[in-house]
Formats: sequence, C-alpha cells, structure tokens
Amino acid sequence: MGLVKLVVRILAVVGKEIVEVMRRPGAILSLVLGPFLILAVFGLGYQGIKRDLTAIVVVDPASKLPTDLATYQGMDVRGINVIDLVTDAASAEQRLRSGEADVVIELPADPLSTIESGKQAELKVVTDITDPVLANYTSFMAETLSSAVNREIYKMAAEQGEQYAVNIGGKDLSKVPPEVVAAPTTPVVVNLAPVQPSIVGFYGVAALALVLQHLAVTLIALSIVRERASGAIDRFRSSPMRATELVIGKVVAFGLLGAAIAAISVWLLVSLLGVPMLGSPAVIALVIGLVLVASLGLGLLISVVSDSERQAVQLALLTLLASMFFSGFVLHIEEFQPAVQVGAYLLPVTHGISLLQGEFLSGAIGQPWELGALVGIAGFLLLVSWALLRRELRPE
Repeated sequence: MGLVKLVVRILAVVGKEIVEVMRRPGAILSLVLGPFLILAVFGLGYQGIKRDLTAIVVVDPASKLPTDLATYQGMDVRGINVIDLVTDAASAEQRLRSGEADVVIELPADPLSTIESGKQAELKVVTDITDPVLANYTSFMAETLSSAVNREIYKMAAEQGEQYAVNIGGKDLSKVPPEVVAAPTTPVVVNLAPVQPSIVGFYGVAALALVLQHLAVTLIALSIVRERASGAIDRFRSSPMRATELVIGKVVAFGLLGAAIAAISVWLLVSLLGVPMLGSPAVIALVIGLVLVASLGLGLLISVVSDSERQAVQLALLTLLASMFFSGFVLHIEEFQPAVQVGAYLLPVTHGISLLQGEFLSGAIGQPWELGALVGIAGFLLLVSWALLRRELRPE
C-alpha cells in the first residue's frame, strides 16, 4: 500500500510539471526552436574560410628586385593579398599599426649577395597581433610566402637558361651550402604588439566580457519575472511607481553589482593570471560600464517578453549560446556571411570583447566606433523595454 501511494505522489508531481510546461507554449518554442535556429544560422552563415591577410610589400630600391606591384600580386600566394608596394619600411609599419594591413613584408636588401656568402636571405614579415591563433596562422603564411619566393628564384634561373647551383644573375653559387641552395630565403616573423600573444590573456579578457553580459542579462530578467509572479507588478500599478523609476532603479542596482564583480574579475585576471593591462583603467571602466548597461537593457527586454521564470532562463541561456558562436569569442566575425555579421554586431558582448582586448593587450582602442555602438545598443534596448514595461504598469 505504501508503494502505491509513493507511485501516486511521484506521478502527481510528473503530471503537474508537464501541465505547467504545456500551459506556456512560449517556453516550449524557445526551448525547441531557439537552439535549432542558432545552429541553423551558424551552419548557413559560417563560411569556413579564413580571410586573406592583406600585405604591404617593402622593396629596397638598391636591391635590384622588381619594383612594380603587379609582379608581387602575380605570385598569387594563397592566403596573402598584396595591396601595395612601398620603399619605406617605417611608413608601411605605421599603416600596419593603423589597421590598413595585416602584415608588412620586407624583402631582403641584397638577396643574391647574401646567398653567395653562404647564408639564407631573411624575408621579414612584420605583424601587430594579440590573437595567439592568428599569430600562428601568420607564421604559417610566412613559411608559405618564403616557399613562393624560393620558387620565383628557381624560375628566374630557369628563364636565364642556367643551372641554379652554378650561378644566378652573374653570382657564382657553386660553393654555397646545399641547405641554402634548397631554401635561399627564410621567413623571420616580427610582432609589433606590446605583449606576445597568449591564450590566457586573449581569451581571459574575452571571457570577462561574456560573463558580464550573461550576469547582467540573467539577474535583471529574473528580477522582473519574479516580481510579476509574486504580484509586485500588480502593486506597482496602484502605487506612484512609474516605469521610468523602476527601470532606472533596476539598472543602477544591478549595474553596481556587476561593476563590483567586474572589479574583482579584473583584479584576478591581472594579479593571479598575469594578464597585462596596458590601457587606461578609466577607459576600461567605461567599456565595462557600457557593456553592463547594454546587457541590462537586453535582460530587461527578455523579462518583459517572458511569461515565466523558466522562459526567462531559457532566453538568457540562448543569448549566451548565440554570444559564444557569433561574438568573436571562438571564431572571428569576418569568417561569417555579411548578414550574420550584422546580427553579431547587435550583441553587446561583441563590442565588449573587441574593446577590452584592445585596451588590455594593446593599450588602445582599435575601433572607436564600437563605443558609440554600445551606447546605441544600450539606448535602444532600454527605450524599448521601458515602453513595454510602461504599458504593463498602466492601471487597468
């Protein structure tokens, strides 16, 4: 008899939960369709092809190497797109720092004389990268470029109708070591970034932005939904409380909480994990503040459209899932289709990751417009949420 009662009570709980879920079709749709839509957008939008590295070639006029851009573009090195040819290395590196190019390729001043002396001519590849994955990719591209240059040297010897091991361009290479004959040039990668790329530094800062967005979205979304379930929203309708006051109060409260957590997280990143903080603490605080406000606006919007605490949690987790896929946390945004890129830039964390990585690891903001984008996202989300909440608080 006791076993039957146990089974009955368990079945009662099962029935209650199933009925509770079925009463909220919105929760079911977000649970089933949400992950499917995110994966569908990812599958259709991800191109799986890395963007070619844009390169500026530097040629010393005294090197007797070709000085026309078409020659180097005609080499057609896979993964590298030569956009310009200059003779001044300093100006090329300045354009590299400004983001006009990904790499600067400095050709050796007198490659044939260097090879004749029994040494490999150095092909200098200059970059300015804090991303460890992109840094490794650049090193690989430098090896590919060196191989292409070596092929051009062999081609030049063949066109002259001479044996490479004997001479090229009048240079006697009969006594050159075999390893130099096999590979006349060798790549030398120089990274101008203030700190060398590291997994902990690069992804630690990105994780900070991701955690702050999820924290803010979840806290404020659950707060409003719980007040609606407890009847507090109904009491607000008959009180002097206005939607403006409620929104400002929520944003200030959770903004202060998020700021405290952000301060502790930054201290842990810098002190325990050794992540460099090269930028201004004031600018970093500004970026964190904008990310929190924009994320609170997103969470407030989720709370207004959610009909239960369960649905609010689901939408917050879907936002986290979308942010991990499309914000640049794992894959570069440039690797997605343009339409998906537009959606990615609507997420606060996308700009937070870019801005914080620039401030922490480079000491400067690479794309200042992203500050304005965060302000715009925060303003739009808060305005829409305020309008919807104001309608909900209107006395019936």
